[in-house]
Amino acid sequence: MAYERIKIQSLHDKVITAVEAAKLFQDGMVVGSSGFTKAGDSKVVLPALADRAKEDPLKITLITGASLGHGTDGKLAEAGALSKRMPFQVDRTLRNKINAGDVLFIDQHLSETAELLHNKNLPQVDIAVLEVAAIESDGSIVPTTSVGNSATFAALAKQVILEVNTAIPTTIKGIHDIYQAEDYPRRNVIPIVAPENKIGRKTIPLDPSKIVGIVFTNELDSPADIAEPDAKTTAIAKHILAFFENEVELGHLSESLMPLQAGIGKVANAVLTGFIHSKFHNLTMFSEVLQDSTFDLIDAGKLDFASASSITVSEECYSRVFDHLDKYRDKIVLRPQNISNTPGLIKRLGIIAINTAIEFDIYGNVNSTHTSGTNIMNGIGGSGDFARNAYLSIFVTQAASKGDVISHIVPMVSHVDHTEHDVDILVTDYGLADLRGLAPRNAQKLLLKIVYTLTSKRNYWIITIVPVKGEGIHHIYWRKHSVGIST
Repeated sequence: MAYERIKIQSLHDKVITAVEAAKLFQDGMVVGSSGFTKAGDSKVVLPALADRAKEDPLKITLITGASLGHGTDGKLAEAGALSKRMPFQVDRTLRNKINAGDVLFIDQHLSETAELLHNKNLPQVDIAVLEVAAIESDGSIVPTTSVGNSATFAALAKQVILEVNTAIPTTIKGIHDIYQAEDYPRRNVIPIVAPENKIGRKTIPLDPSKIVGIVFTNELDSPADIAEPDAKTTAIAKHILAFFENEVELGHLSESLMPLQAGIGKVANAVLTGFIHSKFHNLTMFSEVLQDSTFDLIDAGKLDFASASSITVSEECYSRVFDHLDKYRDKIVLRPQNISNTPGLIKRLGIIAINTAIEFDIYGNVNSTHTSGTNIMNGIGGSGDFARNAYLSIFVTQAASKGDVISHIVPMVSHVDHTEHDVDILVTDYGLADLRGLAPRNAQKLLLKIVYTLTSKRNYWIITIVPVKGEGIHHIYWRKHSVGIST
């Protein structure tokens, strides 16, 4: 049955094991891999490469769509197999290696990587490892749960290894819209004027002569870590929904809003889940990732259509979607990330972008990527693509964490990812600040009101700047004080 997924008979001779595939890599190679927020990633070849590197040392540059699942980044980093990594990661082991200087990390806007490859500003990809559901008779490939940068890797890589994942139903064909813009200087308009527009083909073109190995797998994506909404994320969601309701009353928006984008994680899920019991209806989405909340909104009849680059969901939601794929087929589409995240489309469609911050300051600058100003957490992802170009650019974070000891509202962010010029709305569990049309002095006063609200509800806690031991860097802590505060 597995071989039926390879519709070119001559390619049956290319079937090898993951261990054999790992032997095809050489030291210093540039490797492209499918995978976008744990979805559609290499399940066996890259882990086999990590095992090989423990006994036969080599280092590669690894380029993906976004983060990988199954601890693959960590396995490669621990084995010393990575010299450089881009454009995004979420693995603790890899993060520690990056911050120690053992792995070079290029933190890129997710729309840029494919562009840099097409424009030859990055070295050519030597081998691409792509997960597929099937190989068609014309050599084209059916992606699985993500598209990411796979179309670019297929077009530009010198050689390709395919992982044919038999755990993914072949009926997944048809939910993808594969479109690649022309290279400069002959680029044309990307003809998408609504999230539901499909303008490309259902499969990724691939020259079969590039295929040097085919490996069968039968393994699902790593499930997303979905946390139930808590008091803080629920409060954030309520502030945002109240803001949208007010925008409708003012005539700025309709009850269908504008197409939504939401970053991945518990805050984004809580915000989207909040729409289920709201008055908003006929919603659409033009985002990067389809999460549990996306399908909850579809099931609730609130969301008409969702466009993204991957499906990253919990184990329960995975079964719900793929056991009833026909129910969702006409309501979702997966695109290459240089389409889902392209600035021109974000601007044209009037996206409402909701992304998570590590911290923001009283001027409206946002830090999405670093702690202590120098230690990378994950990466900027697509938040920059959307923040600069969105109709509304919203950033959310809890006001304080670690038992409400460390503040996420600071006098000046330790690292700037999104300047005040790209930020419209800031939201915490304690309030929402609309910065549109405000001069920096006005914004500062407004944000200090949120700080005041937080501190006054904490029994006269005040902001105290204290040095972090051994770092020489200042963080903001909430410390109990016996006097009142003024702003």
